[in-house]
Amino acid sequence: MSRLSAILLAASAVYASVAPAHESHTKSKPPGNRWYHEDDHPVHALFKRGPVGDGIIYPAVGTLEWSAGFPPATADTTMLPQAWVDALSAATLAGKIPDIPQSTSTNGLDPVYPIGFDPISPNVCSSTAKCVTPGDIWDAPPGVVALSFDDGPLPASDQLYQFLASHSEHVTHFFIGTNILLYPEGFKTAFETNQDDIAVHTWTHPYMTTKSNIEILAEIGWTMELIHNSTGGRIPKYWRPPYGDSDMRVRAIAKEVFGLTTVIWNQDTDDWTLSEPVPLTTPEKIQQQMTQWLTGPKTPGLVILEHELSDLSVKSFMDAYPMMVSNGWTRTSLAQLDAGSVYQNAWNSTSKVNPAKVGDLAVKPPARASTTAKPTATPAKPASSSPTSGKPASPNKPLGNQKSGATHFSAVSLALTGITAAIVAAAIGTIMA
Repeated sequence: MSRLSAILLAASAVYASVAPAHESHTKSKPPGNRWYHEDDHPVHALFKRGPVGDGIIYPAVGTLEWSAGFPPATADTTMLPQAWVDALSAATLAGKIPDIPQSTSTNGLDPVYPIGFDPISPNVCSSTAKCVTPGDIWDAPPGVVALSFDDGPLPASDQLYQFLASHSEHVTHFFIGTNILLYPEGFKTAFETNQDDIAVHTWTHPYMTTKSNIEILAEIGWTMELIHNSTGGRIPKYWRPPYGDSDMRVRAIAKEVFGLTTVIWNQDTDDWTLSEPVPLTTPEKIQQQMTQWLTGPKTPGLVILEHELSDLSVKSFMDAYPMMVSNGWTRTSLAQLDAGSVYQNAWNSTSKVNPAKVGDLAVKPPARASTTAKPTATPAKPASSSPTSGKPASPNKPLGNQKSGATHFSAVSLALTGITAAIVAAAIGTIMA
């Protein structure tokens, strides 16, 4: 090889080491001026991660340490955390808990109030009597089916979870506290594997209006505490009263002490009776109902009461699911209806968690970065081309650490380019000599 060839080869190698690739050949760009995506970025759906917690180490779900301290059967009122009791007392003294007498239920029939207390009056407003209170959830937005299931986790839940995962569907599970203790693996599948939303269905599934204030506190509180300790510190935001039985007193305790929103429904299949000695319905009748609802008007949207209670109740949902798809219904987890946070202190089952205790009404989810705010239905206007502080630059202009169509060089690359030029000059001098 001649001395000239060697010099030119060296010059090419130096330049190649410093010259940046043209953008049209670069397939990936850094996200803004960060190397990471926020927790709610769509890319995370491609690579499932385990749940993120609040930084506190909780006993593993299913261990003796995990279940210790929780009542194994009835919702014990003698060992309630004092903070819950104090919060209830304070809310009562402040007049936030209506003074409504307990109802009574005989042989599992709908509760009855004492004479003089009308269940559909504004003072009582019993949801069993279909009295609707603003703030409670009864309907979904038009065209939406809000997916949720009651009474789990149970042995029948396994096939439901497999079906949901195979169809990439997420739902809200209104779990019973004692069932979580009995079937921890089912809980882990719903929350950790499927990353579904977890909500409250009380500790023992009673008619809630028949309970005293302190008993309501225990039924809700123990369930919330167990969910909190089993989900990395997440505090549930929604609850559904068993049998849909609530009133102004019950919902006030749920809201004022625990920050919960009450959820009912606008369609009921009675699927829970399929496994009863005397069912109130049949699989055929449920499919007729589902066909009517899913092929009918889409206003309001559907909140169908469904259960993961038995193989038959689960199959009723799976048989109706194709109609939800073919008729163009938007399917979403009930806890995600408002596009807000699923939990009081976390956006969802995989996002970051703000540490908090059950009953901390001041808690909020971690702040979302403005660059990852979820889009609204209104199209965003193009940003101004003027350099206004706090506003994003025009989409046609490069952001920090991004390249436009032109090639940009750092100071080091410019210096090395000068060296290259010097080498070339020496080569030319060699030729001329």
